[in-house]
Amino acid sequence: MFLQRLALFFAMLVGVAATQVPEYAQQYRQRLGGAIDELQAIIAQFDADAAAQGLAQPAAIEQLKTSPDPLVRGRGDQMEEIVARAARLARSADAFVRSGPVWGYVRLAETFDPRIAARAYQTYQPGVPVTADGFISGGIGFLVGGALVHLLGWPVQRRIRLRKQRLQRS
Repeated sequence: MFLQRLALFFAMLVGVAATQVPEYAQQYRQRLGGAIDELQAIIAQFDADAAAQGLAQPAAIEQLKTSPDPLVRGRGDQMEEIVARAARLARSADAFVRSGPVWGYVRLAETFDPRIAARAYQTYQPGVPVTADGFISGGIGFLVGGALVHLLGWPVQRRIRLRKQRLQRS
């Protein structure tokens, strides 16, 4: 009886925690979009500066990277990383759009950006699960939590049953 109550409590606790996944994913996607917008603004300004010098983006980056000045070389490496990160984040955002509601969480894990995830977590505000995603996540969390407690409690229940059987025989 105690184990069933514990399983119900744990299932409810995990279910409530799981309802927060859609809200965190939504806040992560918002930060992802903001990061992409900002990186694209930096890239657009760089491209405009490069075009004013008659250079395309790759040639301008290469020119910076081959400069004898270490500060300029560092800027070339930075710009190359900015362009690569913007492309990576854009692919991540595209994966979210193409995913269904539940598969979006899988895409979050696959295309996870630690800097964006950390900032999203720092400013995270829990949400009330009023969407289908929230109810689905809550239900899955409830079932997983209950199953875990039952699996972990199974050996204890078995020992109690065996002890009762031995006492009845004696």
